[in-house]
Amino acid sequence: MTINWYGEGCFKITEGGVTMLVDPFDKDTGLSIPRSKTDIVLKTITKAVTVEDDKPLGGFADDSFVINGPGSYEVKGVGITGWQLVKNSNEKESKAVYRVKFGDLVLGFLGHISEFNDAEIIEELDEIDILFIPGGNAPYISQEVASKLIRQIEPRLIIPTHYAVQGLKRKADNTESFVKAVGAKAEQVDKLSIKKKDLPEKTEIRIFTL
Repeated sequence: MTINWYGEGCFKITEGGVTMLVDPFDKDTGLSIPRSKTDIVLKTITKAVTVEDDKPLGGFADDSFVINGPGSYEVKGVGITGWQLVKNSNEKESKAVYRVKFGDLVLGFLGHISEFNDAEIIEELDEIDILFIPGGNAPYISQEVASKLIRQIEPRLIIPTHYAVQGLKRKADNTESFVKAVGAKAEQVDKLSIKKKDLPEKTEIRIFTL
């Protein structure tokens, strides 16, 4: 499996000839919009806008399979289950988290969570190999809350999202305090190639650079 990061919560993940793009963003972020052909688009937040405006962003094909809410899906051998975050959602936007079985790895995406106390969903996020979780504080969960969730979910690898990088217009904290809060070994990568057998026995962090 190969994982590339474009900033915020946007990742391109490729395994066995299948590509999934997670949370593509628009130019308002100040970051470069990803341009890539993809089979699956996974969105953890959906705005209450017109159908035309709510099309996935980025340069992917119109026939990409778009997942933007709760439910169970099977796309090109990738198994995806999503749950709505009711307390995080409102009339303007709906948020979801996902468990994704991609090849022989299980991925967890906590997306744009601003609070998270649903014990039932935590139980569903079992046997997560790689957890994608906000690591830059407000407007999403604090680094301390993220650390607590990590201890509950017990992933093998942690990939923080939504942290400060050059060019990002909004305010966000860096990953130094996140690493301190989590208390796990951390390494910087520009991209990640990983197999099941390469997962560390003890939880570690991988921090992406742009």
